[in-house]
Amino acid sequence: MLDIKYVTQNLQEVQKIFSTRGETADLESLNFFNQQRKKILLELEDLRHRRNVVTQEIALIKKAGENAEKLVVEMRTVSSRVKDLAAFLSETEEKIKTIVMALPNLPHASVPVGTDSAENPVRYIKGNLPAFDFVPLAHWTLGEKLGILDFNRAAKITGTRFPLYFGLAAKLERALINFMLDLHTEQHGYKEVLPPFIVNSSSMRNTGQLPKFEEDLFKLQGWDYYLIPTAEVPVTNIHQGEILAEDELPILYTAYTPCFRSEAGSYGKDTKGLIRQHQFNKVELVKFVKPETSYDELEALLKNAESILGYLEIPYQVIELCTGDLGFSAAKTYDIEVWMPSQGIYREISSCSNFEDFQARRGNIRFRRKGKKGTELVHTLNGSGLAVGRTVAAVMENFQESDGSIAIPKVLQSYMGGIKRIKQCE
Repeated sequence: MLDIKYVTQNLQEVQKIFSTRGETADLESLNFFNQQRKKILLELEDLRHRRNVVTQEIALIKKAGENAEKLVVEMRTVSSRVKDLAAFLSETEEKIKTIVMALPNLPHASVPVGTDSAENPVRYIKGNLPAFDFVPLAHWTLGEKLGILDFNRAAKITGTRFPLYFGLAAKLERALINFMLDLHTEQHGYKEVLPPFIVNSSSMRNTGQLPKFEEDLFKLQGWDYYLIPTAEVPVTNIHQGEILAEDELPILYTAYTPCFRSEAGSYGKDTKGLIRQHQFNKVELVKFVKPETSYDELEALLKNAESILGYLEIPYQVIELCTGDLGFSAAKTYDIEVWMPSQGIYREISSCSNFEDFQARRGNIRFRRKGKKGTELVHTLNGSGLAVGRTVAAVMENFQESDGSIAIPKVLQSYMGGIKRIKQCE
């Protein structure tokens, strides 16, 4: 959530920035309701002050045995007006909240201006593309041939866009989760957490999923509960409503969770394989940091996430999202895209974002500096470290052999019980 004071004092500048995101916002209405709110508060303050003063006068008049009926009648009118203004104030504040909650974050000044993903600049490319003396197969074809992935049976169980792993594919998924968590906790300084996989609507609003992206969420019928679309939601909300001490920061968390997304509006895209599923596993990285360090922390977060692909020896590229492709809550985002040989393109496997104080303001997450009385909003960051199903797909495609088998990356072999190759369903 944006700072209302900043927005209303910089309407033209904010509207211009929003235009670079391809967003239109009703900032004039926001300004009108905010000014209306100020007028109501001033009148309420005056009336309440008048009521307090006159109440004391009435008490003195009655104590003196005199008639205070005229003032009593006046106070009835004042009390009625105060009640009406309080209701009007509540309505006005609700209108302000509705507008503000729909406003996206403001991009950082360093974010390149662009209209869509086609204008995202490549920051750098790492790793050598694999050379095959055969036509590389798609991971879903490899998985079906080896008997380790079965999307048809998954569709019978639930529906389309749900995976069913068998044997070594299931073991590979589990190995990757453990490898990622071990690396982030043992080398990168994150604390592992295992949060709830179901959250309430307040938690969804705090991180920006609600109200804008409600159609992308799975809601539990009859409950104020949602299945999480990402571990970002429960982990960021660990400290909602708290005031942290300065020496507690930065706080670094990593979490494995399943994720659930309706993928509304994406039908016809990536319908095969593990790239775009309604249910998938992910290891997430979340940071709570001081404002002055948040962009250094973003660079470190990016390195933490991409190190997974470095250890796996899978080629990838890092792109910087332009203003038109930036997520709703993000001030700046890097995407890591992994090489997929069967398609001959790089595909997203992680987004690493700095939200600045956008989520913290929604969730009221603050910290107090040493020796200071006041509090400040923290900056929150998060990134996938990594999306596990997509990493499985990348391993399968980049390490496939001409005989249809799949070599296991060296760093994963100990997690696979010493298995070096997937030849058949086991």
